[in-house]
Amino acid sequence: MIRIGHGYDIHRTVPGRPLVLGGVRFDCDFGLEGHSDADCLTHAICDALLGAAGLPDIGHFFPNTDPAWKNADSQILLQRVVAELKKQGFSPVNFDATLIAERPKIAPHLAAMKAALAASTGLPVSAIGIKATTNEGADDIGRGLALAAHAVALIQST
Repeated sequence: MIRIGHGYDIHRTVPGRPLVLGGVRFDCDFGLEGHSDADCLTHAICDALLGAAGLPDIGHFFPNTDPAWKNADSQILLQRVVAELKKQGFSPVNFDATLIAERPKIAPHLAAMKAALAASTGLPVSAIGIKATTNEGADDIGRGLALAAHAVALIQST
């Protein structure tokens, strides 16, 4: 059996915090506001995988009210999501994600992001798609006040 899930996440930008996307730390003058490391790309992937399995969203498993997840590395969250899928009798097949950001430039970091996400999911790099786009100056994302990501994941029963 195969199943598809979709995930979405958005976080506001804030000064003085590290920017982490897809498990990679960017050299940047801003980061993302959030309880964990606020890696919106990884969070969207987590929600896509959880949704494909018919499970609750990332906030159910890692609530922002739990101090255990304060500043947590989202790659740990992703590893736990994959472990939860396995408990439910599923494994990831692939995922494809789109990051929406005016800045910073994403292309120079794509290989490192894919490698980090592959390490966290056990998938080959070839099963991971990441694209980046801008909002052409429209809305909060376009004004650089937020970053967002969409992800689609395919899982199969084991």
